[in-house]
Amino acid sequence: MDKGYLQHLVDTITDKDNLKKVKEEALKLSRSYSPDEYIQIASELYCSEYFQIQEIGVLLYGYASSMRPTALKFLSETVSTHPSWKVQEVLAMAFDIYCSTNGYKNSLPTIKEWLQDSRPNVRRAVSEGLRIWTNRDYFRENPQIAISLLSDLKADNSEYVRKSAGNALRDISKKFPRLIKEEISTWDVSDKKVAQVYKLAYRYIAEKSVDR
Repeated sequence: MDKGYLQHLVDTITDKDNLKKVKEEALKLSRSYSPDEYIQIASELYCSEYFQIQEIGVLLYGYASSMRPTALKFLSETVSTHPSWKVQEVLAMAFDIYCSTNGYKNSLPTIKEWLQDSRPNVRRAVSEGLRIWTNRDYFRENPQIAISLLSDLKADNSEYVRKSAGNALRDISKKFPRLIKEEISTWDVSDKKVAQVYKLAYRYIAEKSVDR
């Protein structure tokens, strides 16, 4: 990578948490180089000492992931272990880039695979990355599938994942309250984990009921 460009990144985005600039730089690089070229760039950026520059690398892996399986594997196996929650937020964005590029329906096998992964950050990357799920192609027309996939996380061992799933279900309840009510009415809320997700998923519906 050109050292001048790397210094430009250090000078312009490392003084603050500038996600907009991170996204702009990643998109520009993905459009300026071939996938193989920007995967190499992504690898170098990910090794930076600055999390903002690492985030650009993560997004580049996202752009390459639908064309290069190694890039998708890097996201799930390496980026998911990164200690920074800021980088984990960008991992979620990178996964959505994969799904958007690949097509959400075509990505269902990968979505299900990641939701069943043993690593909490991988599972959360799906639930958080696709929010708002029913604003995404395919799930807009098939909200019940989105609800079913998210509901599988209702007893997840990670509170971090459960909160993400519950909030994602709450998002969906704003457009599809009946479907959410039907789903959560079947849950065993005597389980504290499930009860937590139930409360989050039902929050918007409950608030609207009080307003009436």
